[in-house]
Amino acid sequence: MTTIMITGAGSGLNNGAAIELARRGHDIIACVENYPQLRALEIQAKDAGVALRIEKLDVTHEGDRKRAAAWEVDVLVNGAGIIEGGALIDIPDENVRRQFEVNVFGPLQLTQGIARKMVARRSGKIIFMSSVVGILSGPFVGAYGASKHALEGIAETMAMELQEFGVEVAVINPGPYLTGFNDAGFLAPKTWNDDSSQRVFDYDKLSFPFEQFEPAAVFNAIADVIEGKSQLFRNVVAPELADGVREQSLQAWTRKTTDGLGARFPLVQSSYDLEPETLVGSR
Repeated sequence: MTTIMITGAGSGLNNGAAIELARRGHDIIACVENYPQLRALEIQAKDAGVALRIEKLDVTHEGDRKRAAAWEVDVLVNGAGIIEGGALIDIPDENVRRQFEVNVFGPLQLTQGIARKMVARRSGKIIFMSSVVGILSGPFVGAYGASKHALEGIAETMAMELQEFGVEVAVINPGPYLTGFNDAGFLAPKTWNDDSSQRVFDYDKLSFPFEQFEPAAVFNAIADVIEGKSQLFRNVVAPELADGVREQSLQAWTRKTTDGLGARFPLVQSSYDLEPETLVGSR
């Protein structure tokens, strides 16, 4: 039985993966940000008939990270994250900093503590939950995408540095799944500490710029990667997107700064056209 620690397991894809891995017989340390989430997950696990060790772990809290560093973990899955919707020209500085504190600095500091034990025993695996926007980019998810690009750089570098100690490192790149996470990010401008009259964009008119997939089917795919059924460093867990993501990532080498200049970018238009929580193929 493998001990798998998953942060951000209170909701979304990490939650579904934790439940699925527990069903498969693994010892799961499911970490949630706060105590209300802890209680909710206790009830969910009982209803699902699975055993979880549930821990309160806010990745930005030093005391929580120190406590976690003492746990025995075979696989660490850095899933905790938030999304700050909005154009990079508009997002207040404090919100961008919070995006990186939760998505980058907290997970890196948590990993540093746990990885030392893996290095000492010369075995273990570290997985960073990235995103397809950790490879590509998209309008109004720039702060989130930048944090995931940072995670990609951290993961690639750590894979090189820890190779000699027998520690594996990988990333999982989910596409847009309809868990409520993406749409919640577009509520962020309502609470910004700024002068809304100075914003370039009117966020009452915008929504998440991508159609989203039904999430239930992806829990198995994420669990498979965590379980070790994939030996790939990068794992796009929306197979229908993988080829397109790879192709689009190469376009930066040929795209000109003047391409389309003066016209609205198609994905920006999508933010105006799409209703919140739009499923793929529903239009």
